[in-house]
Amino acid sequence: MVARAARATDLADLDGAVSNCFACPRLVAWREDVARVKRAAFRDQDYWGRPVPGFGPPDARIGILGLAPAAHGGNRTGRIFTGDRSGDVLFAALHRAGLANQATSVSADDGLALRHTRIFAAVRCAPPDNKPTPEERDTCAPWLHREVGLIRPTLRVVVALGAFAWAAWWPVLRHVYGQRPPTPRPAFGHGAHWSGTSAPALLGCYHVSQQNTFTGRLTPAMLDDVFARAKDLAGVD
Repeated sequence: MVARAARATDLADLDGAVSNCFACPRLVAWREDVARVKRAAFRDQDYWGRPVPGFGPPDARIGILGLAPAAHGGNRTGRIFTGDRSGDVLFAALHRAGLANQATSVSADDGLALRHTRIFAAVRCAPPDNKPTPEERDTCAPWLHREVGLIRPTLRVVVALGAFAWAAWWPVLRHVYGQRPPTPRPAFGHGAHWSGTSAPALLGCYHVSQQNTFTGRLTPAMLDDVFARAKDLAGVD
């Protein structure tokens, strides 16, 4: 895994390698089972059923780090946060912030384009119950490290969607930037902010899951505030 990630010379190479990963037996079995059984509403569609690569331009100044693809979202469409309710919320917010050309994301060929922003996940396969294990997170980490390394020249801020993504960021400091993670680790919270010396700033944001958006724990205004702050830190108009 580490060697395969390290060999990727650009994002296209990395995306292709990510999409052909079979490193975690539990995740492979789950993603393929979901793609075979399907949800009734999508029974006529061909599911992606593979690891989901990142999405966005190679010169992104803002990174959005999620947990993992949704079983009937990215695992179906092949694009992160595409085709599910979480993506509806996220891309609407990015559009309001001027970081996406449209507010909806329904399929990989729907014309969506991101501005100054790349989205990626700590774990690239859809996990059962949306809960990857720490071992699966660590096995998948080389993909994240290499992706951040490839966009390192321009990356200025990372928005971590949830505590899992927040925790997944700290090893990036060591593997990509050669920095020791802070001790103790800064606690995750919505609006939490950490800045290092030569690494991107880190912003915490509640995950855009239905559990948070339907209950009002995360509102559109709260998302707008986070992305406004990310744009400011990244120097994006």
